[in-house]
Amino acid sequence: MPALHISTDKAALDVAMIHQFLSERSTWAIGIPLVTVQRAIDNSLCFGAYLDGRQVGFARVTTDRATFAYLADVFVLEAQRGKGVSKEMMTAVMAHPELQGLRRFMLATSDAHSLYAGYGFTPPARPASLMERYFPDIYAN
Repeated sequence: MPALHISTDKAALDVAMIHQFLSERSTWAIGIPLVTVQRAIDNSLCFGAYLDGRQVGFARVTTDRATFAYLADVFVLEAQRGKGVSKEMMTAVMAHPELQGLRRFMLATSDAHSLYAGYGFTPPARPASLMERYFPDIYAN
């Protein structure tokens, strides 16, 4: 595999590709509008994974950079899966200097538990203390 490059440079992100993946191929954001994807990028710490200058993966972290972070929208394009791209992105996320010393770092996943467990994520210690407002079909309208 050619050299993989992970960057937090938002100017390098292929927003059209990110939107296309999230809105058409993800399991969690089908139908998400481009304006919503752009606003999410603008207000998050974003990680792009690049092979030969072409973006092949994405992850974003919503955080106050002091006490809390939420990892979201993690994906690797289908053609690059199984080649370690997600692990390289997660290594970069977990090593980022602005994400150190957080009291809580959360995420939600339906199918990548073993990936995230390798970086110290576990089921909530106190699930009864967590609450949410969840609208899974919000972009369907």
